[in-house]
Amino acid sequence: MSSTLQIGLAVAGGVVLAAVVAHGAWTSRRNAPRQAEPEAGDSKPANSAFQQEPTLDGAHPAGEGAERQDPGFDDGFAGMAIPSPERRAGLDPLIDVIASISLEAEVSGDAVLAALPSTRRVGSKPFAVEGLNSASQQWEPPQAGQRYDALQAGVQLANRTGALNEIEYSEYVMKATAFCDAVGGAPEFPEMREEVARGRELDQFANDHDAQLGFTLRAMRTAWSPGYVQQHAARLGFVPGLIPGRMVLPASVAGQPAVLGLAFDSQAALAEDPDQSAIREISLSLDVPQVARSEQPFARMREVANTLAQAMDGMVTDDDGRPLQAEVMDQIGVDLEKLYDTLDARELSAGSALARRLFS
Repeated sequence: MSSTLQIGLAVAGGVVLAAVVAHGAWTSRRNAPRQAEPEAGDSKPANSAFQQEPTLDGAHPAGEGAERQDPGFDDGFAGMAIPSPERRAGLDPLIDVIASISLEAEVSGDAVLAALPSTRRVGSKPFAVEGLNSASQQWEPPQAGQRYDALQAGVQLANRTGALNEIEYSEYVMKATAFCDAVGGAPEFPEMREEVARGRELDQFANDHDAQLGFTLRAMRTAWSPGYVQQHAARLGFVPGLIPGRMVLPASVAGQPAVLGLAFDSQAALAEDPDQSAIREISLSLDVPQVARSEQPFARMREVANTLAQAMDGMVTDDDGRPLQAEVMDQIGVDLEKLYDTLDARELSAGSALARRLFS
C-alpha cells in the first residue's frame, strides 16, 4: 500500500514539476522581447549595420542607399519639391561680425592657410577667414593654389550657446589681428558695442523661435528587441546612426541634416546578446530649424510615429507619458507653419545654411 502511495506521489510530483516548467517556459516566451522577422532575400540579420548614417558630405559607403526610398508614407509625400543642393555657406553680415582686411598685394592661398590660427573658434563661436579670389572675384574659404586680392575674418554673433559677448569679441580681435600680421594685412573692425548688441538681439530672436520636437513611442504590452525596432524603422527609410541606439531618416539632398532622429537605449544596442535586451520605449526627434520646410518633416514625423505604433503595438506619447491625440498634433502643425513663416521673413529659413549655423 505504501509502495503504491509513494508511486502515486512521485507521479503527482512529476506532473506538478512538468506543469511548473511548462508555465515558466510559457511566461518566459510571453515576456521575451519581440524579435525581428526574417525577410525574404535578406541574408543579413535585421540588426546589422547594413547601411551607415550619411557622412558630412552626404555620401553613403560603396554607394549604398543612393536610391533609397521612404516606404510606408502615403502618396502625398511622393511629389514633394526636392530642394537643390546649396553651396557651402560663407560669412554673412546677417549672423556674423565681419572685419575687412586690405592687402598691399595679392596673397597666395598657401600663405593664407599657413597663417590661419590653430583653432577656428572664439570662445563658443565659430571663427572663419575668407578670401576674394583674384580670378573669379568670389569670396571663398582659402584654398591652396589660388590667389586673393582681399581677405575678411568673421565670428558668429550667436548660436545655441548664447550671444557673442565682450570677452569673446576681444578674443576675436586678437586672433584676427595675429592672422593679419602673418599675411601682411590691415584689418578694419566694426564697433564692439554695436556688434555685441546685434548679437544679443539675434540671440533673443533665436531663443524665441527655436523648436526641437520629440515624440515617445511606448510598448503597450510586450517589449521590443533592438533588432525588432531597427527592422521596423528601416522599412520606413531609417538607417543606423553613428551612435549605438540611434537611427536617422536621411534628407532628400546629400549633405543636409537628417530629417528625423530615432533613439533607444544605447546599452541595449551594445549588449552581448541584443536579442534578449528589452526596450519599452523609443524616441523620435525633429530639430525644426535644421530641416528644410520642403521636406515636410513634421508630417513625416507624425506618419512615422503612427505607423510604428500600429506595427509594433505601441502608443505615441509626449515626454511625460501622456497620449498625443490627433487634435494636439494638428495644433503643433499649425504653430510650426507660423514659425516657418517667421524664419522665412527673417531670411533664416529652416534648413538654410544660415539657420543651421545659428541654431547649432
